[in-house]
Amino acid sequence: MIKRTVEISTDGCHVHTKLDQLLIDKDGETIGTVPVEDLGMLIIDSYRMTITSSAMRLLSEKNVAVVFTDSKHLPASITIPFSSHTIQTKILNEQVAVSLPVKKRLWAAVVSSKIANQAQALEICGKDGTSLREVSRRVKSGDAGNLEAFAAKQYWKKLLGDGFKRDREAMDSNVLLNYGYAIVRAATTRAIVGTGLHPGFGINHKNQYNPFPLADDLMEPLRPFVDVRVHRLLNGSATGNEPENCTLDRRTKQELLNLLGDDCKYDGRKLPLLVALGYYAASVKQIMMGESQKPLIPEL
Repeated sequence: MIKRTVEISTDGCHVHTKLDQLLIDKDGETIGTVPVEDLGMLIIDSYRMTITSSAMRLLSEKNVAVVFTDSKHLPASITIPFSSHTIQTKILNEQVAVSLPVKKRLWAAVVSSKIANQAQALEICGKDGTSLREVSRRVKSGDAGNLEAFAAKQYWKKLLGDGFKRDREAMDSNVLLNYGYAIVRAATTRAIVGTGLHPGFGINHKNQYNPFPLADDLMEPLRPFVDVRVHRLLNGSATGNEPENCTLDRRTKQELLNLLGDDCKYDGRKLPLLVALGYYAASVKQIMMGESQKPLIPEL
C-alpha cells in the first residue's frame, strides 16, 4: 500500500488519536481524519498546534516519520522509531563493523547513480544529459576522482542557468530545493530505520553534528527527483506561476510532497518513490551484512 504524506499547517489545531485514526480538531470540531496505518509521513507546520503523547506513540509504532518545521517552514526535526526491528542490535553491530572497502564501493555506486539521475533529469527538462551519462560510468571506488563535484558544476549550469548558485541560505529557488530535499531526507531516514539500520552511521558523510549521515548518503541519487519538480515549478508548468512569483506556499509545497507518490524505475519495475525507498534501504543493508555486492537504487 502506498503510504500518505500529510501536512498540517492550520493554526489552533489539536491532533489526537481514536481507534487508530488520527484526528485533527479545531474549535471543538473535527476538521480532518486519516487512518494512522495509511500514513508514511506527518508534517507539522504550525507553532500554534498541539499533539498528544498517545498520538506520537501510535505514530511511532506504525513507523510514521513526524516532521516539525522551522520559522521558514522548512523541516527542522524528525521523530523516528528505533525499536521496530526484532534483531536491531545484531544489525547495528554489523553496520558499525562494515569495512572501508565496502563503504567505498557503496559510495561509488551512490555517486554513479546520482550522476546518471542528473543526466536523466536534464533530459526530462529538455536539456542534453549525454556528457553526464558518460561521467557516471567513470566513477571509481570512493569517488576518488571527485566526479560528483565535477558533474554538479555542469549539471546546475545546464538545468537552471549560468546565474544559479546552489546556496542553502539563499531566499530564491534554493528555498524550493531545500524543502524538497528535506522531505526526501526524512523519507530516506524512515526507510533506513525500517530495515534496522541506524541513520547515524554513514558511509561518506561524517560531520559530527549531523544526526543522519547515512540518510544524507543514500538520498544523493534522489536529489534529481526534487530538481525536476523545482524546474517545472520555476517554469510555471506545475502551478501556472511565473518564475519570479514561485515561492514556498501551500501549492508549491503540495507539488513537492507529491513526488514521494510518483513512480520511479526500480529493479526493472515501476514503483512509487516512497515504496522504492524501502527496497533501496534494504538492498544497502544486504551489502552491509555481506549478503550482496551492489545496491539497487531508484532511477528517474
